[in-house]
Amino acid sequence: MTEQTSQTAPRTGHSVIQGYLKTLDASPGVYRMLDAQARVLYVGKARNLRARVSNYARPAGHTPRIARMIRETASMMFLTTSTETEALLLEQNLIKQLKPRYNVLLRDDKSFPNIMVTKAHPYPMIKKHRGAKKEKGAYYGPFASAGAVNRTLAQLQKVFQLRNCSDSMFESRTRPCLQYQIKRCTAPCVGYISEEDYGAQVRDAERYLSGRSTDVQEKLKTQMMDASEQMEFERAAALRDRIKALTQVQTAQGINPRTVKEADLLALHLENGQACVQVFFIRAGQNWGNNDFYPRVGADVEEAEVLEAFLGQFYDNKEPPRQVILSHPIENEDLMADALSGKRGGKVEILVPRRGEKAELVDSALRNARESLARKMAETATQAKLLKGLAEAFELDEPPKRIEVYDNSHIQGTNAVGAMIVAGPDGLMKNQYRKFNIRGDDLTPGDDFGMMKEVLTRRFKRLLKEDPDREEGHWPDLLLIDGGAGQVSAVAQIMREMGVQDIPMVGVAKGIDRDHGKEEFHRVGKRPTALLHNDPVLYFIQRLRDEAHRFAIGTHRAKRAKGVSASPLDDIPGVGAARKRALLTHFGSAKAVSRAALSDLKAVDGVSEGLAQKVYDYFHEKG
Repeated sequence: MTEQTSQTAPRTGHSVIQGYLKTLDASPGVYRMLDAQARVLYVGKARNLRARVSNYARPAGHTPRIARMIRETASMMFLTTSTETEALLLEQNLIKQLKPRYNVLLRDDKSFPNIMVTKAHPYPMIKKHRGAKKEKGAYYGPFASAGAVNRTLAQLQKVFQLRNCSDSMFESRTRPCLQYQIKRCTAPCVGYISEEDYGAQVRDAERYLSGRSTDVQEKLKTQMMDASEQMEFERAAALRDRIKALTQVQTAQGINPRTVKEADLLALHLENGQACVQVFFIRAGQNWGNNDFYPRVGADVEEAEVLEAFLGQFYDNKEPPRQVILSHPIENEDLMADALSGKRGGKVEILVPRRGEKAELVDSALRNARESLARKMAETATQAKLLKGLAEAFELDEPPKRIEVYDNSHIQGTNAVGAMIVAGPDGLMKNQYRKFNIRGDDLTPGDDFGMMKEVLTRRFKRLLKEDPDREEGHWPDLLLIDGGAGQVSAVAQIMREMGVQDIPMVGVAKGIDRDHGKEEFHRVGKRPTALLHNDPVLYFIQRLRDEAHRFAIGTHRAKRAKGVSASPLDDIPGVGAARKRALLTHFGSAKAVSRAALSDLKAVDGVSEGLAQKVYDYFHEKG
């Protein structure tokens, strides 16, 4: 792979692009178009770089969006690749990294949860999993949302009664927990079920998640009939309840396709320069939910361009299924199929059905996309009115495009965290939320001013370093602070110390009786103000403040829970999950491990002499 660059030219437009043609050949590759400030305007791929760039050098025949881009182009950069597929993958990586103004851009590229059945324990657990698949186990998904996973897990526990407790909790139980009492677990922790029988339930759950639900139902029906014939009516009733719960799971999943076993279904609706892509996940012949996305598009883009860009960015960090079913054809279907096949490690087929069940599924997805975009456009219009009202209420020059709201959470200074949420024209921007673990060792416990100073200092020092010219859209137009005049004054002082004095800030104080609806708003150098109790802008500010409070408390609770569940064994090099479990099973607790003699540590099954010495030295050097 080779790279060519040039100095920023003093002129822009067709003549600049024309000048690169003599240095280009027919190689595949990726090109970048830059403006006079060297900001990336557009990233594209080409089977033949010279032919593609010559199209831009033509003075006419372009859509308004492409014509504007050409007029702004002051220089170009090129990366040649070995194949067009390599160029496609590189193009999508650069788009996600650089976020060029004229590219179709997927703005909310989140991961999706799976259901996982662990394999590293004699009694496997079933749980929700999100992120890299590093833990040993079987993964089933993706599901469209955490809610879809939670609902399915709740029903599956009724049917298969697998444990959902952590290994450490499992090892420490001396009697069954509430899950056993409500018939959602068979209490393997205290030996109420044999490893063989529990393993059979695990296999049934995996058969169901693999799409063999009919086999599981028939097996349960046979067992129920056998129990009834042997007059084991209590066992027969329990099996009947499991069959009923299994039926409820299938009903809750909605329409399950008959002819599609594994596919993602993508349907696009374009309207008034906005787009919605509905993605349905079908695995093991079951509908595991859908999600909507709103990529950034221009007013004159075509469906083929949007869907192709969406496919490349969507599967950049996800494994594609065997089939990808689209509502519209894309230009480089074979190329995209090759790229997705390489990522999957097996063949991926791209389909655009015209008849049959697949076409009916596409029609349903298109209807969802159309309705979702209509709701989104209505919400955006409402949001624009709220932002305009906010600007009028606090005398801002224009409606803010990025509002940052800050809050802290702690209990008497312990597990202190700071939180930042972000809102803009499209509503809450959850992918921009940030949490801050308070590091200040010199802070007095409960010093909210000190915590806020640390959070803001870290936030704006990073902005000053990474985007000093404020060109990336990451600088706020308005700060909302939970507090009154004292907090606002302190924040203003912090910002002055960093040389940032042009960002408006508003403190939101509870006001009289600390009631909702009686908030007072504080600004530097101005008298406190209030809004009418039925003003939509007041409700908007309350929602932002409450969302910041919710996010801060959630972050604090997660940190506290992590501290509670942490074990000193986690910090010993060489002690992984299996050795930790062996030590806790043998001694009963981490405290007992810390007191054990070296000879006792060596006696633990699976613990070598060297590891026993490490564990012994760790605790005795500490003590």
